[in-house]
Amino acid sequence: MTTRFDPPAELPKPPLPDKRPLTDTRHGRERLDEYAWLRAHNWQEVFKDTAVLDPDIRAHLEAENAYQKAVMTGTEALREALVKEMRGRIKEDDSSVPAPDGPFAYGIAYEAGAEYPRFVRVPREGGETAVLLDAEKEAADRAYFSLGGASHSGDHRWLAWAYDDRGSEFYTLRIRDLESGEDLPDIVEDTGGGGVWSARSNGFFYTRLDSNHRPSRVFYHRLGSDPSSDALIYEETDAGFFMGVGKTQSDEFVVIDIHDHETSECWLIPSANPAAEPRLLAERETGVEYDVDEAGGTLYIRTNADGAHDYKIVTAPVDSIGRGEWADYVAHEDGRLILDHMVLQNHLVWLERREGLPRIVVKRLSDGAEHAVAFEEEAYSLGLSGTYEFDTTVIRFSYSSLTTPSQTFDYDVETRERTLLKTQEVPSGHDPEAYVTRRTFAPANDGESVPVSLLYRRDTPLDGSAPCLLYGYGSYGITIPAGFNTNILSLVNRGFVYAIAHIRGGKDKGFRWYEAGRRRNKANTFTDFIAAADHLVAERFTSHERIIAEGGSAGGMLMGAVANMSPEKFGGIVAIVPFVDVLNTMLDDTLPLTPPEWPEWGNPILSGEDYEVIASYSPYDNVKRQAYPPILVLAGLTDPRVTYWEPAKWVARLRELKTDDNPVLLRTNMDSGHAGASGRFSKLEEVAYVYAFALRLMGKAA
Repeated sequence: MTTRFDPPAELPKPPLPDKRPLTDTRHGRERLDEYAWLRAHNWQEVFKDTAVLDPDIRAHLEAENAYQKAVMTGTEALREALVKEMRGRIKEDDSSVPAPDGPFAYGIAYEAGAEYPRFVRVPREGGETAVLLDAEKEAADRAYFSLGGASHSGDHRWLAWAYDDRGSEFYTLRIRDLESGEDLPDIVEDTGGGGVWSARSNGFFYTRLDSNHRPSRVFYHRLGSDPSSDALIYEETDAGFFMGVGKTQSDEFVVIDIHDHETSECWLIPSANPAAEPRLLAERETGVEYDVDEAGGTLYIRTNADGAHDYKIVTAPVDSIGRGEWADYVAHEDGRLILDHMVLQNHLVWLERREGLPRIVVKRLSDGAEHAVAFEEEAYSLGLSGTYEFDTTVIRFSYSSLTTPSQTFDYDVETRERTLLKTQEVPSGHDPEAYVTRRTFAPANDGESVPVSLLYRRDTPLDGSAPCLLYGYGSYGITIPAGFNTNILSLVNRGFVYAIAHIRGGKDKGFRWYEAGRRRNKANTFTDFIAAADHLVAERFTSHERIIAEGGSAGGMLMGAVANMSPEKFGGIVAIVPFVDVLNTMLDDTLPLTPPEWPEWGNPILSGEDYEVIASYSPYDNVKRQAYPPILVLAGLTDPRVTYWEPAKWVARLRELKTDDNPVLLRTNMDSGHAGASGRFSKLEEVAYVYAFALRLMGKAA
């Protein structure tokens, strides 16, 4: 395997950590893990205080950081130029269109140069803008800062806001008095994010994380009381389920949502009576998912019950218990995936996907009249933003494509009037006509066709010579939208084709597309991605040695799998916070996400068959003695989703076994977690680093 990567001549040797073999035997199969020691025994403490990290582990991560820095020497000017041009596409003093709620409208706004937003409100009828929370000030002197949300109370007096200053996603919740601008002494630690206000605005519901980073309990906090005395509302004893708190659009009910990746359960609490016992809507049944909204004493429930794989919407009386009174309202249709729904006072609105493309559908409650909102481009992204209000006919949605900057619309569901409120500004300029958006279909090895969204300049030669960044994810049913991304223009303007492979494991072609790429069908995710690469080469968009594959998190697992399976088909690989130690993680039920993830991957503790399936593709377990393309790996020390030791172990094993001289680089952010740097501009440095790696590989670093 050849590479264009041309690092400096004088380089230190790449780090090779000690081997400290650990043997594990499950289902009669013995495995040896030489690098298990990189998993800190006190990882829970490290999430809250990185100073307690084992010195040997810290020394190894710092050696890796020094090595990747040395290898990337010479790209500093390119990275600086990339950051400058990407920043030039961001409107620095940008703001959202405020969303109305009663006498006010709420939104966010950035000052020029600010990394973090201000939460603002304006009188609905016009007047002076008030700053409710300045996140830039709150983030001052912190190495990391991330907002977990900010929600105003129904009486507009209070703001519940949450922040994480370690990257570990343990959020601290504060309450701001919007009359005085001061925070109350009420401080709630270790929450899952923001709060959900009761109807009387004198308290809020929230989830608290346990020591294993799982949201296991729901509490109610009354303003002015000691958080240690907060009332426990609900406790989930099954570690295999996630839990969150929300509310219906009508504000009549607080909803406790309990779910894993295939089963859900909802409990309702009257918003006006926080002390009421939660009422079970329908008890969990393996494989049955549902979520709920309410209007006029009727529940509107989106569900896959009764074999509705692509989901339907049913109704039920608000006081019903169980599925006995559920009646179909929007029938199930194969190939029409209902993604989300909301209920206004007089209309039901839902977001659906047909043939891989989204549209919004509106149904009037009084007579059932329906109409749809759709667009004509080959590939695009559509988002239903919703509204704060219930008694309204106006919803908000966003639209973009790979060539069209994001547009924000208000839409009157009764008159069908569409009002363009805002078009994303690109200060340095953007000509959509200079680019081409395409959707093509790659033939998979079993006869399926894999959608691939493409973006390239009109003057890009399509003769196989163009480099290509091929992105993939393919897990959890998540669909990667073909939306506008100003950053990727820095590669496209340098001759790259940008491609998104909509592989199985997502829901791009309905729920069956997800089912066909999970658990024992997981190999389809990997072979689909390889098929997409083959198709792009066959159609002369690029050539195999010119493809840079990129994926993050579960998409990073995809990167590890295809690197093991078909390394010769990629000229380079970028794996961001990659989930690559799949078998060990799924065998460790103390880790934050492991029990809830078993429905997605299988449970190798209980099932020998699940063990064998995961072992067959887990990237760390399948590194082999062969040539690999250049690989760049990014990680975060306090990442609770993909723990830092997964990429660290994978890189160590790659270095040990690979037979080529191509670099494998590991860059660990010692101050952040899964999302990397938190500021809107500081994130650009990480993007520029990835792009500089890709450009150098493709001989375009000048």
